[in-house]
Amino acid sequence: MEKQATRKVCVTGGAGYLGSWLVKKLLDKGYTVHATLRNLEDKTKVGLLKSLPGADSKLVLFQADIYNPDEFKHAIQGCEFVFHMATPQQTPGSTQTSQEMIEAVVSGVRSIAESCIQSATVKRLIYTATSLAASPITKDGKLDFKSNINELCWTPVDITLTHGLDYIMTYTISKTLAEKEALSYNDKPNCKLEVVSLPLGLVGGETLLSYVPLSVQVMLSQLIGNSETFKALQFQQQLLGSILMVHIDDVCDAHIFCIEKPSMRGRFFCAAANSTITEIATYFRLNYPQYQITEEFMGEEMEAISCDRSKLVKMGFEYKYDMKNILDDGVKCGSRLLGADHVFMINQ
Repeated sequence: MEKQATRKVCVTGGAGYLGSWLVKKLLDKGYTVHATLRNLEDKTKVGLLKSLPGADSKLVLFQADIYNPDEFKHAIQGCEFVFHMATPQQTPGSTQTSQEMIEAVVSGVRSIAESCIQSATVKRLIYTATSLAASPITKDGKLDFKSNINELCWTPVDITLTHGLDYIMTYTISKTLAEKEALSYNDKPNCKLEVVSLPLGLVGGETLLSYVPLSVQVMLSQLIGNSETFKALQFQQQLLGSILMVHIDDVCDAHIFCIEKPSMRGRFFCAAANSTITEIATYFRLNYPQYQITEEFMGEEMEAISCDRSKLVKMGFEYKYDMKNILDDGVKCGSRLLGADHVFMINQ
């Protein structure tokens, strides 16, 4: 294999939770990294990336916004692989309409794929997808689940759920349509670009950021006693019949695994554990008895729908972290950044 020292890769959304961790791992492995940020004037984000080991000689930063997807072509030019992690921020207070966000996410994927093709250097595009786009709900939209969650499952975009917070629903629809758009390039005639999508479980573990990432907050919502983030946990269980989880370190290793294969394309689930809200709460109660989880955060008893994650494993990928590691590292992250007393004080 060609030495990593001469290989260039691009990471969109390089200052986010996943992006920053991936940039760090790529630099550690000797890759030259083009990372995009929405705003190069943001000293906190720029400072974080520039402080990474190897950044002074191996990292180039580019300004690019998903709402102006043509801006990414400069970062993509000359790269061999592209990791598309950038997505518009999904928060209750977002100023964009749901439709604007959905269109931005889908057109962003299309534009980035086209830039990869036009570059004449990019071999493979790795799209960071979400397991929320892979509901095993049967076609009629009722909450009847197939036997397991796998790469053939797609979330119906017209589904309505009782825990369907508008911004989470928008995120789910946008990511489902964008993943389909990305994978469609594998079927285009005479298109040499290989596209891999990695639908991720809920990502937990540590962070390079100075705040607790949203996915970790969702994972800890029962300990924190936060009803808003807990709704997101309920949403996932209602949509998937299970809470799928994966450690940030495994996520980034899986992304790098996907560029170090001579050839690879298609959809590969990336989740190391599947559980239920009740099982997670029970684990927290047993291992962190100092924190009180009230009954409203215990969830309803149910059997988790299993997740078939064999496709990536059969390619040779190995997960290092199980549910215990993922949850324990999430608690460490919350305690470190917010203080052990503060992070769970709502329940005291």
